[in-house]
Amino acid sequence: MLVSTQANAELSINVSYLKQDIDSGPVLSNILPKPDDAGLKGAELGIKDSNTTGRFLKQKYNLTSEASDSPAELIEIAKKHYNDGIRYFVTNTSADTVRQLSDQLPADVLIFNAGSADDDLRSNACLPNVLHTLPSRAMLNDATAQWLKYKRLDEILIITGPTDGDKAYSSAFKRSAKRFGLKIVKEKQWSFDTDLRRVAQKEMPLFTQTKEYDVVLVADERGDFGEYVLYNTWYPRPVVGTQGLSPVAWHRVVEQWGAAQLQSRFDKLTGRWMTSEDYASWAAVRSVAEAVTRTNKADYETVNSFIRSDNFELAGFKGRKLDYRQWSGQLRQPIPLVHPRSLVSQSPQEGFLHPTNELDTLGFDKREVKCSK
Repeated sequence: MLVSTQANAELSINVSYLKQDIDSGPVLSNILPKPDDAGLKGAELGIKDSNTTGRFLKQKYNLTSEASDSPAELIEIAKKHYNDGIRYFVTNTSADTVRQLSDQLPADVLIFNAGSADDDLRSNACLPNVLHTLPSRAMLNDATAQWLKYKRLDEILIITGPTDGDKAYSSAFKRSAKRFGLKIVKEKQWSFDTDLRRVAQKEMPLFTQTKEYDVVLVADERGDFGEYVLYNTWYPRPVVGTQGLSPVAWHRVVEQWGAAQLQSRFDKLTGRWMTSEDYASWAAVRSVAEAVTRTNKADYETVNSFIRSDNFELAGFKGRKLDYRQWSGQLRQPIPLVHPRSLVSQSPQEGFLHPTNELDTLGFDKREVKCSK
């Protein structure tokens, strides 16, 4: 990190963005693919926004981005960036790669996990040099479960896909169901390789035939079958989860609380809509910039201490100021519940209270984690 010792000289803040190219396997539906640059463009907008105000404060933000499908190569790139003076890293990688980066980089770095929703990173690993700007699966499913409870949709059919991510998503929802008093009527495993574009109307009603339920929870992170559950269930019931009404960090339909301005700036920069990974990367860069602006210092010790303090607040366009949980490093944030053309609700739902912060009704509260910082 370059920090000038002259009082009136410009502060130079360098950020590294690391992307792991992960092959998710063949997708069995014709869903719209995620943009290849999801995450990166959010970081770029974060840099652009930071420089907009930074130029008046003599602050200059720079982004270095690298991508690889090899965790080992990304770790070597990160070490090189560290030797070049970079102390702030935004990662869009697997959970395992986050762990390796945390372990192999020196202690005086701040790694923002903007790509993995893995619950174990927040509840067991609790890496001391990692903060999480992407919501965990637990946060997402708590947001859905609160809405279901609020709507009195208490009896759930779960359909879980074959991937590890699907199973983790389903497990997170079952935790949420127990937490908020929902009943799992039945859980079914999706193991077909059928082309549902042709046979969904025949196959899906039979597959979803069971004891009556209020709603169907779909755990299909890759998008193999989930889109075809809607309107094809045995009982005419709503669908929630990875398809249907979905909990997300960010979506194009979020426009309140000044979010339309963020959406507009992102569209102007990229020509597309902002994804959850984009938002998480943007929030990571802006967290660093907020700390630098408030302290007028860019060194690791000052920035890290301020971000983790009670004085830190991030204006995240979600209706309230955001900050980080001291026990897990997770960015507290409301969770929008959306379908492709509308914002339906935002959790925490009204009436779900917490002794200190209602946002801590989403995800792992302090008493639920098995580690401490």
